[in-house]
Amino acid sequence: MTIPANHPPTGGLTPHLTIRDKRAADAIAFYAKAFGAAEVTRVPADDGERLMHAHLHINGASLMMHDDFPEYSGGPAPEPAGTVLHLQVDDADRWYDRAIEAGATSVMAPEDMFWGDRYAQVRDPFGHLWSIGAPLKGEG
Repeated sequence: MTIPANHPPTGGLTPHLTIRDKRAADAIAFYAKAFGAAEVTRVPADDGERLMHAHLHINGASLMMHDDFPEYSGGPAPEPAGTVLHLQVDDADRWYDRAIEAGATSVMAPEDMFWGDRYAQVRDPFGHLWSIGAPLKGEG
């Protein structure tokens, strides 16, 4: 399904990431290069240094993000932990290679898995863990 560029998320579940250290604009650029993200919306904060909100489309789905605002949350956001963002794609090796080339760190190189996917994991420069899966050739 192709989502129009200006279409807001509807139904389902939309991840909403907090990006530390005033780097949400850098995250948008990274996700565009690593995962082919298309920017839908960018709303700067009043301070002119941070983003209050951003909305991207990646692989047919929405991703939202914002810079950290510790003054509203009682302290800095913790390091990302316990969450994996999964991309189900057509070619796991190609998506993995593109992410590594863009600056992601390999956590697990692509491997054929018992559940029928070619599967890999990368950590983006902002600490978020991404998994990448594609059906094994001849099984999808």
